[in-house]
Amino acid sequence: MILAEKIISLRKRNGWSQEELADQMGISRQSVSKWESGASIPDLNKIIKMSQIFGVTTDYLLKDELEEIVREESECTADEEALKCITLEEANVFLDLTRKASKRIAGAVFFLILSPVSLILLGGLSEYKKIGITENMAGGMGTVILLLMIAISVSVLILNGMSLSSYEYLEKESVVLAYGVSGIVERQKEADEDGYKGCIVTGVVLCITAVVPLMLAAAVEAGDFIYVCCTALLLLLIACAVYLFIRTGMVHSAYDKLLQTGDYTREKKEINRKTSVFSGVYWCIVTAVYLAVSLPNHSWETSWVVWPVAGVLFAAVQGILHMVVKSENRGR
Repeated sequence: MILAEKIISLRKRNGWSQEELADQMGISRQSVSKWESGASIPDLNKIIKMSQIFGVTTDYLLKDELEEIVREESECTADEEALKCITLEEANVFLDLTRKASKRIAGAVFFLILSPVSLILLGGLSEYKKIGITENMAGGMGTVILLLMIAISVSVLILNGMSLSSYEYLEKESVVLAYGVSGIVERQKEADEDGYKGCIVTGVVLCITAVVPLMLAAAVEAGDFIYVCCTALLLLLIACAVYLFIRTGMVHSAYDKLLQTGDYTREKKEINRKTSVFSGVYWCIVTAVYLAVSLPNHSWETSWVVWPVAGVLFAAVQGILHMVVKSENRGR
């Protein structure tokens, strides 16, 4: 039975006309008529509301092959009680909070990347004596603007990071979704998938083309100020790309956290939990080595090599640890 037929059947079972169902849904009768004729499909919020009104699961409404099962969305089975059970309400709150936070966090990172632009442009303008901006004035004004942008952006990052801190368990612990929630989250993810892919492709294109203005300026041997403007444009394009990556990436990651897919499968969570101590200890040791090498001889100009070497070693050791933990888990 398709969705249109299910709506008709459930409405008639309750003895409601299209107008009565529309009143309960807070929509027009024409909308109900279109749903029942198959001319349009209700969005996910309307599906959720219908499941509550009719007393059926969202899975029953969404999946053609399912027979009717009346069950509360918040109900978890006895086998699931040992794990954290995520209800539909909790999942929706988390997704809505992530969508709002992703805009703010992406915007904050956008302005962090752009923060040096004022200093760069003012520095370039100071080269033109007719404008009346001295080098010291340009440096002072640019630095003030840069610091203000950094301060505001960092505060936004901290506040929004704190707003999501109560959901950190989704990254580390195994969870289970209440009955019917998985289907709704999967539908929402599918609905956003095209937009996510489009933003990723657009971001990659922006990153690749960001250097084009500088290359053109070099080809025509443009003046210094043109190079300055091209550098500012490069940062703007990179900032736009990063905004798209973060804005859509956070929401996509939220779906994976709830569904425990991608980087958040139960196996990967278990591996990360067992290897998390290594990361903290490793970088503390690297920092100690860096300071021990640099401080006595003040060899800061050469000791920086510690960090790229440490990064390569970290990736190698981390990979080995993951393989060992994975083999141990399979051996159990």
